[in-house]
Amino acid sequence: TALVNEAYIKLCGAERPDWKSRTHFFAAGAQAMRRILVDHARGKNREKRGGQWQRVEFDEQLLGQRQEHEDILAVDEALAKLSRIDERQAKIVELRFFGGLTVAEVAEALGVSKRTVELEWKMIRAWLRRELSGETQP
Repeated sequence: TALVNEAYIKLCGAERPDWKSRTHFFAAGAQAMRRILVDHARGKNREKRGGQWQRVEFDEQLLGQRQEHEDILAVDEALAKLSRIDERQAKIVELRFFGGLTVAEVAEALGVSKRTVELEWKMIRAWLRRELSGETQP
């Protein structure tokens, strides 16, 4: 709840934003939550230990055994790399991980079929697994 509240404050500020579309709203919300989580993780990285950070559930197989703040920073770094390769796939990750949207909601937000998101999500997960584990491509 605190994350959503902080994202809302960050998005709306002193005035009500003019959302151009549902996609624009979801993308802005997911991006705001991503920035908040990454900023918090960077602060934790500086602190190294302690604090009252609340666990964000990510796919355990993708993230392995890193600390929570390291997980967020690793996903953020991988997402930045993915956005240089394929912007839509990066948006899918951002909406799923940071926005908490379902496959159907992502498909609607991006104006593509649910099947397209499912297929791309499968490829993205494999790519993320490789990126986050440090494996090199054969």
